Amino acid sequence: MLRLLIDTSVWLDIARRRDGQQIIVPIRVLFFQKKLDLLVPSIILKEFERNRPRAEAAATDSVRERFRLLKQDLKEYGDSEAQEWIAEMAHQVPFVSAQALQNFSEISELLSHGKRLEPGTKEHGAVIQRALEKRAPFHLNKNSIADALLVELFRTALEESADSADCYVFATSNYQDFSVVNGDRRKPHPDFDAVFSDEERTSYAYDVDGLLAVLAEKLGEEYEELAEEVAFLDEPPRPLAELLELHQELYDRIWYIHSRRSDTPDGQINPKYDEGLRKSIGQGRARIESKHEASSLLPADDYEWGFLNGKMAILEWILGDELNAPEWYRY
Repeated sequence: MLRLLIDTSVWLDIARRRDGQQIIVPIRVLFFQKKLDLLVPSIILKEFERNRPRAEAAATDSVRERFRLLKQDLKEYGDSEAQEWIAEMAHQVPFVSAQALQNFSEISELLSHGKRLEPGTKEHGAVIQRALEKRAPFHLNKNSIADALLVELFRTALEESADSADCYVFATSNYQDFSVVNGDRRKPHPDFDAVFSDEERTSYAYDVDGLLAVLAEKLGEEYEELAEEVAFLDEPPRPLAELLELHQELYDRIWYIHSRRSDTPDGQINPKYDEGLRKSIGQGRARIESKHEASSLLPADDYEWGFLNGKMAILEWILGDELNAPEWYRY
């Protein structure tokens, strides 16, 4: 079993990443398959929830602010192509913001299901001893009690492990407290040598990249395949121009089908219509038939007709035009 103690700093970094789902989803799948375990000190859970509102706001506000400034510049100096770009970006921004919020929500859910670690007399005593001896993380002139408790909880979990084959990983982005001073941040401070002395059972992972390297090393293809399966989530949403093109195609097809409903048995436009309406319908059909084969425009059955209307309804909802759409294509 691979047991992970991931510091708040790393969780927040993962949540902010555009490819965060490629990390979160494999961890979640393997966790619920009981192929890895999450060690969650209550300190980390509280820190994550305390920092979450600010981090969520920063993630979404930064995207909106960059877009606002670019939009302002392009309006002043841009041409018609710039206006099209503005429309495209306005379409993309909500997706980027929603993705960031999803990362935070899913990480919070994961932490709530992990194995909760609470410090006791043993851990508090070890922290006091570290502080008296000025050993890391007390080598800096600041309050490092919470960081010291994380290390001691990790040490306790390792010592109390019932299976000597279990591997324990401590992942953090806080190099000042945990890594070698003015050295390779991927290596723990020498004051933690006793914690990470067994290289077969323990790993110190610096930053998100260090965690990913350990996951790939310990879980191999199983982890990498899961990450690849989620890679499509990092793909940008379809461009606005493509959605508008599809909208026009669906609108034409549905209009064409609807216009044929009142034809005579021999396929002629209903003679009850006045001449102007018949001419307009004929011109509309000719325009659509010039782009598509007439035989492909008619639905094979009621299912296909319903499918077309369903796609149109979803597209209208995405584009925000459902209230302005004609009623006839809904039946």
